[in-house]
Amino acid sequence: MTAPYARYRRAAAIPAGMAMATALAFLPNTAATAAEDAPAPAAAQADATPLSYVVNVKPGHGTSAYVKKAVAKAGGTIVTSYDQIGVIVVHSSNADFAKTIRAVRGVQSAGATRTAPLPSASTGDLGAPKVLSAAEVAAADAPAGQDPLQPQQWDLPAIKADKAHEKTLGSKKVTVAVIDTGVDDTHPDIAPNFDRKASVNCVSGKPDTADGAWRPSAEESPHGTHVAGEIAAAKNGVGMTGVAPGVKVSGIKVSTTAGFFYTEAVVCGFVWAAEHGVDVTNNSYYTDPWYFNCKNDPDQKALVEAVGRASRYAEKKGAVNVAAAGNENYDLAADEITDPSSPNDTTPGDRVVDPSECLDIPTQLPGVVTVASTGAKGIKSSFSNHGLGVIDMAAPGGDSTAYQKPDAPATSGLILGTLPGGKWGYMAGTSMASPHVAGVAALIKSTHPYASPALVKALLYAEADATPCTDPYDINGDGKIDAVCEGTKNRNGFYGWGIADALDAVTK
Repeated sequence: MTAPYARYRRAAAIPAGMAMATALAFLPNTAATAAEDAPAPAAAQADATPLSYVVNVKPGHGTSAYVKKAVAKAGGTIVTSYDQIGVIVVHSSNADFAKTIRAVRGVQSAGATRTAPLPSASTGDLGAPKVLSAAEVAAADAPAGQDPLQPQQWDLPAIKADKAHEKTLGSKKVTVAVIDTGVDDTHPDIAPNFDRKASVNCVSGKPDTADGAWRPSAEESPHGTHVAGEIAAAKNGVGMTGVAPGVKVSGIKVSTTAGFFYTEAVVCGFVWAAEHGVDVTNNSYYTDPWYFNCKNDPDQKALVEAVGRASRYAEKKGAVNVAAAGNENYDLAADEITDPSSPNDTTPGDRVVDPSECLDIPTQLPGVVTVASTGAKGIKSSFSNHGLGVIDMAAPGGDSTAYQKPDAPATSGLILGTLPGGKWGYMAGTSMASPHVAGVAALIKSTHPYASPALVKALLYAEADATPCTDPYDINGDGKIDAVCEGTKNRNGFYGWGIADALDAVTK
């Protein structure tokens, strides 16, 4: 049996010795082009075992008594409902629940959010961060005005964040929500900027506001804490510096202990962000269990619709949604992609999908800023997904030091970030690129406090440093082309509109 994949964007397969940081966008992003190509719907695979479902109805009204009665009659129990967007979260042990409820008047779509029974089977991480030892932290030496570990952060000057910080560190009135595996708000580099009111645990699909519920346990991935530090680690004489060290950061925990990001949790996360004044959301994951969700499959179609409604609602309420592009070196503009990893919570199998019809969500949803990764030499990371018309921007996400070695004094081609327990360490992936763009978006919002999400995105793209295609792209120097870039200098499949520019964000 093929081992299951966990869904946060894991670092792409980088040469041995390189710690892989899943960028929640590293998971495969392919969807079936024909219904016969897609695995059987989840509900058909297990009778009398509880599964989770989303039922999509007309937004703006409470769940009708008629639909409630139909859910119960079909063997379902309503966990919660998001009337603002018309999404109901249901648990049911009836293998035919989705099929039955889709026939009910007023139900627009419905589908199982997983293929494994509740709770899902556990899975191992694809890579662990390279943790800095206490001795390495103690030995850190930085010029005056820099935090001790900042000389190791080649990624900050790569987007001119160091120069931006001379102008401003960002506004405390701006909050970036890290929708992820949880955030350790007790970390000395995160605590000064943490927004508790905008933090929550959404793993069940229903908000859990217990104090500290947003934190990862010792057994859970440090991914979200790393991302939070990249965005807003305080400039406080301790550790490292974030891209926007003066803004607030919140933790919205949406992944199970096993590392799965299921639809009901992601929907909860976006709605929570929308209702709590969040200005930017960072999404370094793909929604499990399908890397690509094909609209011709009724279950997967419902998942796309539910997450799409939630992300649009967050944007309508003022949030810019930023997401990692994924770490498989896929061309997301290709006619077809072979996805070997779906469904990742039971037994995945190869399926050929059309990425224009089968979507990696939330990465490929309309309105979402899709971010590719670059390494220390400023070119596409070996693992980063790409695709003309799909990639909006690029930013540092790291790469094998052997492929893209940073200039001294930095020593690692990976990205430094905060880790739970007051530690720091290196990870890589488009998961690490996305928070750089989220941080720049926060700086733009700080500079233009009344800017709408549409204007913030327009400024992100206009202020990005246009970067021409890397051609030929032979990242490992073996004489073989590793990826093909299409497009012009001003917009192409590797770098989109260009590489994020933090200095322009605070001066223009």
